Amino acid sequence: MLNKIILMGRLTHDPELRRTQNGTAVTGFSLAVERDFKDEDGKRATDFIDIVAWRAAAEFVAKYFTKGRMAVVEGRLQIHDWKDKDGNNRHSAEVVADNIYFGNSRKDTAAPAEPLPEELEEELPD
Repeated sequence: MLNKIILMGRLTHDPELRRTQNGTAVTGFSLAVERDFKDEDGKRATDFIDIVAWRAAAEFVAKYFTKGRMAVVEGRLQIHDWKDKDGNNRHSAEVVADNIYFGNSRKDTAAPAEPLPEELEEELPD
């Protein structure tokens, strides 16, 4: 069986690192992922996909990613079955991240970056 998902999108909020009772790092965040096709108005719909990262991946995301940052997430789909307050059966889906990568360079992000020291700035190609 194969359960593999690769997504590229922007974080919708800053990830917040938490710990389980036994100290395992976990963070949840959501990715805004544009669809590959446009609707009749010429606009692309966006899906908001819940992601959960554990252990080192959680610590990595919490340390280096912020709202608006482009990320590539490689993981697996997980479905949760639950009952709402009225007793109705519900389902929710999330991606459990195995690997998380930067989707673009810091220079390309919309968020302001810290200025580089002059000696490094001179080495960057235009």
